[in-house]
Amino acid sequence: MVQGYCMKCKGSTEMKGAKQEKMKNGRDCVKGTCMKCGTKMMKIGTM
Repeated sequence: MVQGYCMKCKGSTEMKGAKQEKMKNGRDCVKGTCMKCGTKMMKIGTM
């Protein structure tokens, strides 16, 4: 699993359903949802 910072939980949590994508500017990112609260999360960089 990929870890990221959840803005709602105010801490580092694991992402559920993490998918690697590309942003409009060409940079890689990982998108998923917080396992605790279900908020959308995004981490810039590679897996």
